[in-house]
Formats: sequence, structure tokens, C-alpha cells
Amino acid sequence: MFDNFLIRKDSLENVYKDGKAVGFRFAVRIADYRGAFLSLHNGYYISVDGVEYPRDRQRFEINGKAPRSFEEIKMCVWEHWDYDDEAYVYVDKEGGLDGPTHTIGLQQSVLSQYGYMPHDEEWVKNPPVPGSGAGAGKTTEICYYTLQLQN
Repeated sequence: MFDNFLIRKDSLENVYKDGKAVGFRFAVRIADYRGAFLSLHNGYYISVDGVEYPRDRQRFEINGKAPRSFEEIKMCVWEHWDYDDEAYVYVDKEGGLDGPTHTIGLQQSVLSQYGYMPHDEEWVKNPPVPGSGAGAGKTTEICYYTLQLQN
């Protein structure tokens, strides 16, 4: 239902440090209408033009704070991501993206915040890999977007 709204279409851009492209970023929204505490946000399955970028190459920016790794995010037990708040996902990629148009595959991994499942305690210790379907919350499928690079 929220799949069409997960990525803001005009937000794909390269990220620069000291004049060199070091990666790219794009704006995202949460797929859960209740929002979620950040500690439950487990990262993303991300592919760009068929190349996958695992969680350890991703950082997440929300609530006016600098981009953080998902290892840092899982400690944010009192910080909330509200449904209407926009966040940015940063992906480390030397040289950034080339060319004007890119196909992005995306699946959020936000662990359940209500109810109890037998795997919940295990997932706190060993979160599922985004894109595996486990822990995907409201985005049960990998969604694909065609975006224009803005810079």
C-alpha cells in the first residue's frame, strides 16, 4: 500500500566529501502508518542497477541528526520515526553513481513493535538480513523505482 511512497522520486543524488563523490543518498519514508522506534529499524535491501549494497555500507539520517550506521540506530530505543517524517539513506560507493537514470530495488526491514513472535528475541541479537523477507514489516516485496540522478 505504501510502496509508491517509500522513496521521494526527485531525491537521488551523489554525496561528496572534499570534492570527490563518496556515495549517494535518497529520501525515504517509513511504510508503517504508526511509525516506529528507531531501534527497530534494521536497514534496507538496496540494489542499484542490479548491484546490491548491504547494510554495512548504509547510513541513516533522521530527526536532524547526522547519518548513523544501523549498529548505532539499534541503540536509539527512545527516538521515534514518525510516519510523515522524511529520512535519508546514504550508501557508500566510491565515485558515486554515473549516468542520469537508475533502477533502485528497495525493501525496508523494520522489526515488529507490537505482539510477540518466538523469533523476536533472536532478531534483537541477530537481525535478519534485509531483502530476505524476514523482518520486512509492511514491505513484503522488494519494490523497484526508476529515478533520475539530481546532480
